[in-house]
Parts: sequence; C-alpha cells; structure tokens
Amino acid sequence: MTVTAEAPVDPVLERVKTGVEAFDDLVMGGLPRGRTTTVSGTPGSGKTVFATQFLAHGITELGEPGVFVTFEETPAEIEVNMASFGWDIRGWRETDRLVFVDASPRDSDQVVVGDFDLVGLLTRILHAARSARARRVVLDSVTQLFDHFIADQTLVRRELLRIATALKKVGLTVLMTAERDSEYGEISRHRVEEFVADNVVILRNALDRERRRRTIEVLKMRGSRHVEGEVPFTLVGDRGMVAVPLSSLRLEQQSGSRRVTSGNAELDAMTSGGFFRDSVTLVSGATGTGKTLLVTHFLAGGVAAGERALLVGYEESRGQLFRNARSWGVDFEAMEADGRLKVVCLYPEAQSLPDHLLMIRELVEEFDPQRLAIDSLSALERIAPETGFREFLISLTSFIKKHEIAGLCTATDKSLVGGHSASEQHISTLTDSIILLRYIQQAEFMHRGLMVLKMRGSEHDKQIRRFTIDTSGMHLGQPLDDAPIVFGDALGGPST
Repeated sequence: MTVTAEAPVDPVLERVKTGVEAFDDLVMGGLPRGRTTTVSGTPGSGKTVFATQFLAHGITELGEPGVFVTFEETPAEIEVNMASFGWDIRGWRETDRLVFVDASPRDSDQVVVGDFDLVGLLTRILHAARSARARRVVLDSVTQLFDHFIADQTLVRRELLRIATALKKVGLTVLMTAERDSEYGEISRHRVEEFVADNVVILRNALDRERRRRTIEVLKMRGSRHVEGEVPFTLVGDRGMVAVPLSSLRLEQQSGSRRVTSGNAELDAMTSGGFFRDSVTLVSGATGTGKTLLVTHFLAGGVAAGERALLVGYEESRGQLFRNARSWGVDFEAMEADGRLKVVCLYPEAQSLPDHLLMIRELVEEFDPQRLAIDSLSALERIAPETGFREFLISLTSFIKKHEIAGLCTATDKSLVGGHSASEQHISTLTDSIILLRYIQQAEFMHRGLMVLKMRGSEHDKQIRRFTIDTSGMHLGQPLDDAPIVFGDALGGPST
C-alpha cells in the first residue's frame, strides 16, 4: 500500500511491531497500525532511542521504510548519537529506506509570534513518505513546536492535529515524542496527548536510592487491551531499548514430576527423592551456615549426572568459589574445562537489576544449562527499591520455570542466629521449596541446623536436623528433640 490513497478502515486492529524487546507483548503484539502514539518522558529517558528503534525495526526486519521528522537534533546529530546501538542510519538514508525531514531550529530562525500554519511542513512529510513508500513516521519532539512558536498554543495544537490526521488518513503509523517536566507529574508539557494521541506511552528515569531506575508504562491504548503498570527497561549497546517485564504474563509454566538430585544423598532423602526438575529452591541462612556449600553440592550433583550447570555469584569471586569447592572435595576447574560448568561472578553494583536479569537470560540461552544457582539474592537487594527487587524475582523465577531448569537461590539472614531476610520475605511465595539453615546454641556449644520448611507438591521430612561440615561436605545427623527458638517462626507456617 502506498501513501497516495486513504487507507481502508479495518474492524480488527492490525499490529505494528516496534522492535523494542518485550514491549510488543505489553501491547498485545504491537502498536495499532495507522494510529498515533505519543511517547512522553523527561530529558534522557530514552524517547529518541524508542523512536529510532521503531523505525529501525521496520526498515531492517519488515521491509517498511520510514520518515524521521526532527524538531530538535539535526539528522547528523541523530546519526552519530544512535550509532552506538548498531543502527546504520547513513546506509538507510543512502538507499532511501529512511528519509529525514529536518525541522530542527537554526540560529537564524525567528520565533513566530503571529498567526501561522504548518501546511509547508505537512507537505514535506507527505512528499518524503511518498518518495520512500514509507509506512512509519516519527516526529521528535513535538514539544519543540510549542516552545518555538509562542503564539496562541491552541493554534499549535490545531496544526499538529492536522498533521497527525493527514498522516493517519494515508495509512501511516505515527509516533510522536513529547517532553514532560517531572517523572510523575503531567503526562507531557503542553498536554499533547489530550488532543492528538490514540495511544500514550510514558518513559521514566527516576532517581531511587542514588540509582536511576528506568521504566516504561502504557498509559492508554485506544480500542485495545494492554498490560497496565510500570515495567523496567534498560538500554543495551547492540540492541537498543529492552523492556524487562514479568517473564511470563500468564501462569502457563508446565510442572513435571521428574526429580533431580540436590547433590546430597541425605537431603534427597529428606525431600522424598530430590528437587523437581522445573522448580526453584530457596536456601536461607546466616553467614557461614553452609549456603554456598549446598550450592556446590547442587552443581556438582548435576555435573555428575551429565548435566550442565551455571553459577552466578554476587558475593564471592571466582577464586574464592573455586577455593571453597576444593576444600569440600569438588573440582570446579575440571568441570569448567569439561564444558559442564560455567561460573560468572560480578558485583551487584556493576549494573542495574534489569541488566542482571538480561545477563542471566543470555547466559542461559548461550550455555543451555539444566541447573542454575544464584548466590546470593541478598546482594542484589542493595541496588534496587523494594518494588524493583520483587519484579526482578518474579521475572527470574518464572524464566527458570519456563525453561524447565532446576534453580537454587540463596538469601542471607541479617542476624547470625537466623530470622527472616528481606530476600526470603519477597521470594518465599515464588519458590517451590525453602530450606532453612540456622545456628543453634545448646548449652555452651553452637551447632548448625537444617529444616525443609516448604516443598510444593511433595511430602518431605519436617524435622530439624543437626548437620556438620568437613572436607567432604555437609553431613546431616539425627533430628533435634526440641525445636529451637530460632525455628519458632518457621514452624508456625505451612509445611507443604
């Protein structure tokens, strides 16, 4: 279809994919074709990146040329700024797949204060669309129109609406960016969305605990359903903008009955044969109670069974993890050399939570492990607000289950004698199994105790077992006769 004739009205909204990973899922397959979407955000929130990615996806993946109308930056500036994402804007321009309409301000431009119209601009846009056989148009940023033409703002709105209507009539899908003054104030400066937009998307770059948290929200999608609420996103060098929603928008993960070993025969007996293949287990305990040891057993057990295992560490370096494993008789180096184990360690502060999640997803897709261990979740709490951390946990656990991976995560109690950690509180309802490790004082001696608090869909040993650690690992002993106080809160909850 060319842009020379008015597009027919389709009773079923055709979708236009944006190329923003996971965002299209939020809007049920993409933006409605032939309609206008306003993307609003504060400076630096990613509006131009979103707009450019929208055009880039159409050009490279769908064979849909585009028109970029710029009111702020020059085409040369956009070309340079977007080069870091791997978009060949110059090549697209040279092959007429992307046409720029440069309406950016010049030093010689005069501010218009009287009556005016934008017929000339509309004519340029339509000509560019016809010449390129465009299907997509971006206007970045329409706020500059209001700031440049300081006459009656109503006239500006009228002219902008005229442009949007004319572009829609010829079947073009229009994306406009607009500035806003605050992250949670008015949707846009000059209230563009009220008179011109069929759809409204808000980008936020809010400061929270000395760190920026980027989110995207679909505020309005006229005549169409969409996922509500803010969703984290990040900017990736070779991929552009990547939204990071809940890995599964619906609870559709399969649940099988296949068991895998925990790596400890005594713990397998307590759990009626080991962990389920497509389950996530939380190991919670104070520092030094044996959480990393259980992780080591878990990984070694998988490798011994011919599986591939992935460990993502946030508290100790590779050297420390390898040394610890050797002290318990486990050779991580040999496992890595054999291609059965992959260990990745980094500080939580090295990147944002969405970036950590994307990294884990990419590692899983690249290495294809049957087991995944995260040690520890508590370290990631330092870099995220409570809401963001829970979003991360939901995304992580649903991703693990969707890929039918046996997952093991650790959380560190703040108290040496036990108690609920923040990580435990957030993830307890998301995991299939919970194992508690505690220090237990009896008379003048300090012991370690283990309890399987929860194992969804399975019988399990509900007793508290004393355990010891030596050069061969963890050894579970006899049950304790009296439940220590440190397990008191746990014993009051459900056991299955």
